[in-house]
This record gives sequence, C-alpha cells and structure tokens, in this order.
Amino acid sequence: MKCFLFALMMLLFAAASLANQDNDFLSAREAFQKGDRQRLNHYAMALQKYELWPYVDYFQLRNVINTTDSTTIQNFLSRHEGSLVADRLRSDWVKILGKGRQWQFFDKEYPRVVNKDTELQCYYYQRYWDIKNVAITAEVRTLWFSSINILDSCSPVFQALIDNGQISLDEIWKRIRLALSDGKTTAAIRIGRYLSNVNEALNAKELDRAARNPKKYLDTIHSPINSRSNREIALFALLQLLRNDTDQALAQWHKVKNRLPASDRSYFLVKLGYRAAMRHDARALGWFKEAQNGPQPYPASDKALGWHVRAALRARNWDEVLAAIKRMSSAEQQFDSWRYWKARALSEKKQTSDARQILASLSEEHSFYGQLAKEELGKELYFIDKAYQVNDREVSAMSQRPGIRRALAFARMQLRTEAYHEWSWTVRDFTDAELLTAAEVARRHGLYDRAINTANRTELQHDFKMRFLSPHREIMKDIVRMYGLDEALVYGLIRQESRFIADIKSHAGAAGLMQLMPATANWVAKKLGMTDFHQYKLADVSTNLQLGTYYLHHVLISLDNQPLLALAAYNAGPGRARRWRDDSKTLEGAIYAETIPFNETRDYVKKVMENAMYYAKILNPEQNAPTLKQRLGVISPK
Repeated sequence: MKCFLFALMMLLFAAASLANQDNDFLSAREAFQKGDRQRLNHYAMALQKYELWPYVDYFQLRNVINTTDSTTIQNFLSRHEGSLVADRLRSDWVKILGKGRQWQFFDKEYPRVVNKDTELQCYYYQRYWDIKNVAITAEVRTLWFSSINILDSCSPVFQALIDNGQISLDEIWKRIRLALSDGKTTAAIRIGRYLSNVNEALNAKELDRAARNPKKYLDTIHSPINSRSNREIALFALLQLLRNDTDQALAQWHKVKNRLPASDRSYFLVKLGYRAAMRHDARALGWFKEAQNGPQPYPASDKALGWHVRAALRARNWDEVLAAIKRMSSAEQQFDSWRYWKARALSEKKQTSDARQILASLSEEHSFYGQLAKEELGKELYFIDKAYQVNDREVSAMSQRPGIRRALAFARMQLRTEAYHEWSWTVRDFTDAELLTAAEVARRHGLYDRAINTANRTELQHDFKMRFLSPHREIMKDIVRMYGLDEALVYGLIRQESRFIADIKSHAGAAGLMQLMPATANWVAKKLGMTDFHQYKLADVSTNLQLGTYYLHHVLISLDNQPLLALAAYNAGPGRARRWRDDSKTLEGAIYAETIPFNETRDYVKKVMENAMYYAKILNPEQNAPTLKQRLGVISPK
C-alpha cells in the first residue's frame, strides 16, 4: 500500500511539474511574439531540460538573428540539425544572406533548406543569374505567370529576363491581364513598371474609375480603343460586371466588342463562357465555341477548360467533353476527374476499348473517381485490411522520438498549428510501417486527425480502419438510429468536417465534430427543446452529434431524401443545393457533383461520398451496401 501511495505521489508530482513547464513555455512563446527578450530569457533558464527546448532556443536566436554572427547561427543549426526549428532558422538566415548578397554562405546553406518559399527561391534565382546559369530561366518564367504578388526578391530576376528579351513586352501585358482578372489592380499597376515605355503603362486614374463603377466607365467609351492600356482597362471593367451578372456584362460587351481585336474578343468570350458555366447557364457552351473558332483564339486556361467540360457534361455533349479535355495541359489531363470523364465520353461514343483502358488504371486508385471507375468495370470496392500489424514495442519506441514528443506536447497545450507542423515534419520521410506506427501513437493520444492523415500517406501497406476511424460509436449508434440516418454517411461527413476533433472551430465560426454554425446550432437546439443550450456545448461530443444529425436529417427530408443534395446543402446551404439542379431535366448524380460551382463544396460532397463507401465496408462488412452510383442517385429538375 505504501509503495502504491508513493508511486501515485510521484505521478502527481511529475504531472504538476510538466504542467508548470508547459505554462512556462507558453509564457516564453508569448514573450517571443511580443519581442520581450528579457522576459523570454527569464523563462528560458527553467526550460533547458524541457522537450520543447529547441523552440525556446529558436525564440532566443530568432529575435536577434539580424545582428548575430554566423558562428552562433551555425552552432544552433548543429545543435538542432534535422529538426523543424533548424530548417526554419536556416531559411530565415539564408534570406538575410541573399538580401545581403553574401553568396559564399548562401551557396552552402541554401541546398540544406527543406521548406523553400518563393522569397527564398528568388534569391537563389538571383544568385544563379549572376553566375550566368541560364538553366533557371524556365522556372522564373513559370513564376512570372503565377497569380502571386511579385516579391522584392523576385524583381531583380524578372527585370534581368525582361532586359534580355526572355520575357517579352506581350508577356508583361499578359501578366498585367492575369492580375486584373483576379481583381488585383495594385499588383497590375506594379507590374506595369516593368514596361520600358512608362507612357504605355496602365492609367491608374482610369483603372480606378473602372474599378469603382465599371458600367459607367464603359458607357463613357465612345472613341476607338486603340492603346493596349485602354483595351486592358475596358476588359477589366467587363470582367468586373461579369463577376456579378452575366447579362449586364453581355449588354456592355455588345457595345464595345467591335472596337477590340480578335484575340481580345476571344479572351473575353472564354471568361464569359467560364462564368456562365459556373452559373449553369446553357449559353456557356456557345461562348466557349465562339472563343475557339474565331480568327485569333486566345489560349484558355486549365481552369476555364475545366468549366468547358462541366458545361458539356450538363448538356450531355460528349464531343465537347473530349475536345475540351484534349486542349488541357498534359498535367491537367492526368487528374482523376478528367480521366474518368474522358473514359465516360469515349464509352458514350462506343470507343469501349479505349475507355476501359483508362478505367482499368483509374480503378486502382483510392478516390471518388477510382470508385466510380471500379463500378464502370463491374468491380466491387475492396481493401486489404492490416497489411502491416503494428505492435506495442514499435508504438512505445515511436512515442519516444523527439519530433513525435514535441508534436504531442504542442497538442497537449492545444497549439494545433504547431502540433500539425511538427508532426508533418517528423513523418515526412517515414516508411509505410513507420507511418502506421505513428498513426497508432496519434490514435492512442486521441489525435484522430493526425492518425487519419498519417495513415493516408502509405503507398503499399495500408490500414483502412485507421484511415477511416470510427470513434464515439456507442453514442453515434443510438443517435443515428433515432433519425433513421445512414451511419456510414454520417461518419463520412464527420471525417471530412472535423477529422473527429471535438473542440475544433473553423475561421467561419463552425464548431465541433459536425461543424455547426452558431445560428444553425441555436435553431436546432430550439427544435429539440434544449433550453439550457450554449455555444460552448458544441465541443461536447454527444450534444454536437445530436444537433448535427438532426440538421442533416432535416435537409435530407427537405431535399427529396437525396443524400447528395443533403450534403451540398449541409456545406453550402439548402437554397444553393436546390439552385444547382437543372432547370428541366434530370442529372446523373456524378454530373451534379462535378458541376457544383463552389470548389470547396464540390470537393466536399465527393470526399464524403467516398468516405461513406469505405465506412459501409468497415462498420457493416456483412451487409450489401449501396454502390457509389446508387448513393449519388439521379437529381430531379428544379
């Protein structure tokens, strides 16, 4: 008995000591964020044996890195070599070296940075342009045409390529157009500074007028639109109108189109088709075709071509599906969605052999379209469970790895972002066996999101029960039975919404396992007669499940008992789910899902349906679960 009491006292003492260290770390972190070096140094004295000491060490050095000698920095990197904090400090230091053109140290340290951001890459491009290594030209040109803002470290490299004629005048205007199409007028003005003749650049006052009132700006254009600057501002004004209303933009388009060259007309018609397709406007296909068939067709982006395919799917125009996919970049064509729809189009055109060849390859992939491909070939969904069996010895050893311990410490203090980054860094080069062991560690600590995401990374050895965890099942069974819901669908939804993190909260304010918005939660609580409901209760598993399943049941009943529509409604609202149906004809469920205008919702419904298929196999392996096509169903007209 005395031994037991002694052991208990030692455990309590250890727990109290750890809690004190956690509090000291949080205080040190706060001091770092506020730049309070004296307070930071005070807490650092007590944390040198703490498992998150590398971060405290980083805090101390990062605050003075601009005035620290290279020996001190290299000593830090040596102490913590291989850790995430070492990579962060090395990245910070190499940026300082690049900015100061200290190339001797830069050349040694840059290759050792793992997480290289754009700012750092541009210093690398500067260095290798200096030594006349033109192999980086293609990489810089790719960066030029990206939609990101131009960083200071990138400007000298872009200017060098412009001076050498490797970025042409027309390509400067294309980059301006790219910024304007995203509504980034300030970025467009800044890019215009690269023009050799500043008199040809965008007129800032005219651009501002077009941004504030695009219709009024277009109404005032009476003379020919001769200069490139005026043409781009006119197109920008049209795009601003098009963001909100197709017909208003179309009316203005008819007034100005004959004053624009053929290439500009094609450019706007692509944008018109793109916006119309997103609004499920039947005219979209016609505008896409008109843009392509003119005398100077403007090259459509992969994003626009994706919506060309989607417009063709809703019109059941399989020739246009194939034509639009063929015009995509090689990389874009390899996405599972376009491979599947290409195969479907070929099948509809009786090119069965070619279609089955695509489907056979796609059916081996664990994805929404991989499952649909299986069904097209008459195969059932299957998986080999527990290809690798994790044992307790491996779990214990994995738990002691420094990176895992640091991630668990961050999670213990509810520092989820830090826990995520430390965990991801630690497992980045793991074998399949190590990934599954780490996933089991995460599961035992209740870090279900880390367990699922880590198990998802395996390439040859898989554990699908880990990928599709089903915690809280005893509570779930009764609640699901109460509303007559499909347990697999509810689990699939929660896996996508929260990865089973009970107290998670989104930027928009959605909370808990089923990510309920405050207004929705209040409405459901009143319906259920929860007189003592408060928002903080959304972190309670049972309360969140009761509210979330009731709301899912509600939208399911109000939308013809169609799970696909209910999922779209759960994510984007019932009104939108209804509007996305066709005006006059039924839609195959997969086409409805693929043509949802919101990227997040489109991805969401596919992932939840994919999840539900696996959960059905795992939770009730003896039952004959519906196929994915049956789950997707057929969507009736509005």
